Amino acid sequence: MISQERKFVPVMITPFNLKAKVDLDAVSVLVEFYLAAGVKGFFANCLSSEMYSISEDERLELTRHVVRAVDGRVPIVATGSFGLTIEDKADFTARIYDTGIDAVILITGHFANVEDDDEVLLRNFHKMFRLTRDIPLGLYECPAPYKRIITPEVFKKLLDTGRLVYHKDTSIDLEKVKAKLDVLNHGDYGLEFYDAHTPNAMYSLQMGARGMSSISGNFYPEILVWMCNNATDPQRQEDVRWLQGELSRVDPLIHIAYPLSAKYFLQKRGLPVRTISRAHALELTIQQKQTLDDIHESFLGWCERLDIQPVQTSRLVRPKMPLDPPI
Repeated sequence: MISQERKFVPVMITPFNLKAKVDLDAVSVLVEFYLAAGVKGFFANCLSSEMYSISEDERLELTRHVVRAVDGRVPIVATGSFGLTIEDKADFTARIYDTGIDAVILITGHFANVEDDDEVLLRNFHKMFRLTRDIPLGLYECPAPYKRIITPEVFKKLLDTGRLVYHKDTSIDLEKVKAKLDVLNHGDYGLEFYDAHTPNAMYSLQMGARGMSSISGNFYPEILVWMCNNATDPQRQEDVRWLQGELSRVDPLIHIAYPLSAKYFLQKRGLPVRTISRAHALELTIQQKQTLDDIHESFLGWCERLDIQPVQTSRLVRPKMPLDPPI
């Protein structure tokens, strides 16, 4: 088992106010919540942020606000590959990088159509690399517009360019994850590999992933931080295996009506997050709320067994920052 530090990097949700406008005050409190839980970075403007349901200006200002709120305490990445052409994607990548983030993430499904082969994908990535100067870049196998899983062979060719510093993997299949980690572990690439699939957490971390970046961190980030900190500790393997079983048990349930489910859960935890979403228009049903209430009880039990102190949300204070322009 490798002993290097493991990190949990949350995929940030976007709170909205009663007029369905981005609630920057709530974003600031969320930043403090994640940091108090022990996260080591942020993925802003991602699918959990409802990035396809907010405007270009909102994507930029939301990311800029996260940068101001974090104030250099941990690194930040954000999605940048928006636009119809590669030139458009390169332009937006430069603009979002200028908000002050540490790397720009490219959606793999933005660089080839579903019917295109890997040669098209590679050709478009190489063009993107040429157009984005020396901006640090990363990959994300986002489920939308469709999930384009990178093969180990393509992964190595992209790594060999020296342009990539980050990869968020959604392979789900552990053999596919292992194949890419084998490529990474046999080179000196300087790339941080994050698994997005919570049921993989223990296994991916023990195989050499740098960390996790899963939606479960929008429910109980303290638990994912604990897993990252302890997955490779020989003395904690009984607890690690037990917790992995619990996380895998509830994972399909928290995906239902997401990100509304996460907003309900965070509200239950005392955060100023309304159950308003642009990506999920329906209200949660009584049964869905009861399921999330039950998972909250499980979360408290996990904390008790593992001696984790849940973040006291009532003590979170928005940091002093310059006034934000309205979105």
